[in-house]
Amino acid sequence: MIHIPTEKLADFEKNIRREWTMTNGIGGYAGGSIIGACNRTHQGYLIASLHPPVERYLVFSKTNEKLTQGTHVYNLETSQHAGKGHSPIRTQGQRFLTDFSCDGTVCFSYSAGNIRMDKHLALLRESNTVAISYTITNQGEEAGLSITPLMNFREHSASSAVSDLQFTCEPNTVGGFTLIPAAAPGLCIELSCSAGRLFPRENQYDVDMQYQTEVDNETAGLDTHFCPYDLRFTLPAHSSTEISLLCTVHPVQDTPVLSRPQADTAAIEIAHVQEYYDSLKQQAGYGDDAFANTLVVAADQFLARRDSTGLMTILAGLPWFTDWGRDTMIAFSGLTLATRRFSDAREILSTFAQYVHHGMVPNMFPDDGQDPLYNTADASLWYFYAVDAYLKVTGQPSDYDYIQRRIYPVLCEIIHAYAHGTDFSIYMDDDALIHAGSGLDQVTWMDVRVGDWVATPRHGKPVEINALWYNALCVTAELAEHFKEDSSVYRQLATRVSASFRKEFWNEKDGCLYDVIEENGKDASIRPNQIYAVSLPHTMLTAEQALQVVNTVEEKLLAGPGIRSLSPEHKDYHGIYCGSLPKRDAAYHQGTAWGFLMGGFLTAYMKVHHHSPEAKKQAMVYLAPVQTHLLEEGCIGSISEIFDGDAPHTCRGCYAQAWSVGEILRCYTQDIQKNQK
Repeated sequence: MIHIPTEKLADFEKNIRREWTMTNGIGGYAGGSIIGACNRTHQGYLIASLHPPVERYLVFSKTNEKLTQGTHVYNLETSQHAGKGHSPIRTQGQRFLTDFSCDGTVCFSYSAGNIRMDKHLALLRESNTVAISYTITNQGEEAGLSITPLMNFREHSASSAVSDLQFTCEPNTVGGFTLIPAAAPGLCIELSCSAGRLFPRENQYDVDMQYQTEVDNETAGLDTHFCPYDLRFTLPAHSSTEISLLCTVHPVQDTPVLSRPQADTAAIEIAHVQEYYDSLKQQAGYGDDAFANTLVVAADQFLARRDSTGLMTILAGLPWFTDWGRDTMIAFSGLTLATRRFSDAREILSTFAQYVHHGMVPNMFPDDGQDPLYNTADASLWYFYAVDAYLKVTGQPSDYDYIQRRIYPVLCEIIHAYAHGTDFSIYMDDDALIHAGSGLDQVTWMDVRVGDWVATPRHGKPVEINALWYNALCVTAELAEHFKEDSSVYRQLATRVSASFRKEFWNEKDGCLYDVIEENGKDASIRPNQIYAVSLPHTMLTAEQALQVVNTVEEKLLAGPGIRSLSPEHKDYHGIYCGSLPKRDAAYHQGTAWGFLMGGFLTAYMKVHHHSPEAKKQAMVYLAPVQTHLLEEGCIGSISEIFDGDAPHTCRGCYAQAWSVGEILRCYTQDIQKNQK
């Protein structure tokens, strides 16, 4: 459990940017700032996935609470609204906040006058339902509590105006109210409460709520919420009161889904969720290692069941990414193997095997549920890495049988497609190296493209693609031998790749690897992609070359909790990722530091230093900024997608990223601590 005490909660400006998140296992999520305000479009108490794990809609934004006792009024609401000229107007209920805690669920603790109140939230597993439990201790005279639910219905990346928020709204029989959105008359948003009375509000719209993160991104950042009723409660003198509030969304024909809750219903549901996360930590087996256990809980936030397959998948990042092939395969080892979720691991491998097309693993599944996109050269090659990692951790005859029946034919299909050519100008050249991309196609992970502008064109033979290609050939050869098949074609091809790679990619002048072999030359930009020529299980460099690559990345690219995407010495380096979308896109892969790259770097570092005690000690020094970030910055309890390349390396992008969490958990447990069961 992560706790942030009262003395660290008073600063509105700082804490509105510190966030929390929860997920429900089917693509739905919740989030906000640790002081109770919303600071971005993608936040609320219930962002439901209407076609798991996609089609995500905000339906329940938050609640505002107000306590009255005698002549005293305590407004616990924390929010930011736009005033004249869009200058912020802040309601600072965080002055009454004494503690924030999270561990798969979240709890806000308040103290106002003689009243103490805990507000505990959780998303129910595999259900678009949020439970809120209030525990209130009144040590003085009779008091009153008013709870105002703020409702919505919009796509989670959009914003609402009053005209968008039109509902059929009426009290229901379960202590709350029911909304049917005019924009989706087949859906019902249902709120229930264990006690209290409903009072219609005169002002039913909360307008001009201002999201600071969106303002930072040079947009208006304004939103509107629908608040038709107040729920009011009497708190008897010298008493303890428990209140349950639940909200869900479902098809109209299923009404009603909720029953009238008991006072402790929400608390019981939240306890079930906490038991679920406790079981994950126990299953992972890291004992009292708080760092590993926090990452185990964070890992679960990205695992979701996909309706189209009925199988598990990995969502690339919260709050806006869906399941991306590349991200899934890189995050796979940490999220499923380091957590001992082997059944989920199988399902994920099966999910992507079903969608292989022309020898290519999907790049992404769109949020609107359309067919997957395939514009990636590396997702298919990372798939081999994931399969190999799965077998190394499991390794039972039944696991090899599963791979032989379901996965091995797909691997052979991919090798054949890459060797003979497939979509997006992906083909094996005469030197056995893989060429990828042309024109406006962006097929490596450095994939920013806006219209006809390509920020980081890497057409030709990228270094990591060919490191992955060699690794894939070696993995396939090993599997062929295990299955008593002929491996010679893979072994011979791997030998050719190795010879060409060492000849073409080694940059003697700088003591590292070229980033891309292009038609007109070699790109000597110092980027992190070369680290995979060291960190992957099967590599081609000499020991001295591998050490030089690691030293170069350490010296030029290490940046706090991440690894820079470009050396600061390069003329195109951007050290700050901020501002409008074009400004951010220009920096995304041109100096911005990435959390997931730390995993590959630390694996390579431990490898070239032979996993010595000194190397382990230094690796933990490198991990220290990640640990600080995990507990105190960004999304508390998770790891961000990216960080500024320049100090102080402010976290940016998705506040919780699958491959950032997965790679840190993998390298920490398997390379540094080596305590994986």
